[in-house]
Amino acid sequence: MSRALDWNREGRIWPHREASGFVRDGAITWHVQRMGARAGKPQLVLLHGTGASVHSWRGLAPLLAERFEVVAMDLPRHGFTTGHSPDDMSLPRMAASIARLLRAQAIAPVALVGHSAGVALALQLALDHGFAGPVVGLNSALRPFPGPAAQIFPAIAKLLFVNPLVPRIFSGMATFGGEAQRFLYRSTHSRIDAEGMACYEALLKNPRHTKGALAMMANWDLPTLRTRMAEIAVPVLLVHSSDDAAIPVEWAREASGWIQGARLEVLEGLGHLAHEEAPELCAGLILDFLGEHVRLVSS
Repeated sequence: MSRALDWNREGRIWPHREASGFVRDGAITWHVQRMGARAGKPQLVLLHGTGASVHSWRGLAPLLAERFEVVAMDLPRHGFTTGHSPDDMSLPRMAASIARLLRAQAIAPVALVGHSAGVALALQLALDHGFAGPVVGLNSALRPFPGPAAQIFPAIAKLLFVNPLVPRIFSGMATFGGEAQRFLYRSTHSRIDAEGMACYEALLKNPRHTKGALAMMANWDLPTLRTRMAEIAVPVLLVHSSDDAAIPVEWAREASGWIQGARLEVLEGLGHLAHEEAPELCAGLILDFLGEHVRLVSS
């Protein structure tokens, strides 16, 4: 069995390590980062995308923490969060698990910010768990693959997930010099800093983490979420990059039309990890939008 990431080994390089804590929920241990706490400060929850971890918020979270108490967690079977079963990796069950964590920790966010697949989780929380605040989606993964691909790609992910060699082979590729960096650029068209790249390399080298990402892909049901988009009644801002190699900006334009009143902002010249490339730019858009819907605390 592949070993989990070790907080005292791989975790030594994690950004904002001092903000990290570990929360037990039965067999589950969540890795959670909290920053900017102050009495009366509204809470904001950040939800990362498939294959990432809380490290992806390293530049953005401190900027948002000037106005909010910011809470971010490693998603189930990602990073340093452990104990979820493969059956927990569907979109509804992941959202339910996050909702349970927030209730247990008395976290009542006034807004949610998601990246990529984390945006789908934020909308699922709004649909199923009573979240009524605004949602900001960064390079959102909301549009199902067109036609038969909607069934084919999850089926391939399932086959890869059940093959115990695949996560090891995939992770083994990241041990070759520069391969993780090349893979990340090909996948996203983003160029990020050395600190973030070191974290992605640690994640990609770990078969348990890569298997968690495959499990998420295998169980993701965006077509069902698509059928419920008209039910979404919260304010939504979608921020998407013109050079996103993972999700074309045209898909974001289409998805924005499914949600009543949704707003789309396009960032020119950035890739799928725009919030890591240009955190100040993203923070400005987020704070401006949230300022229209919630009370911000001055820094």
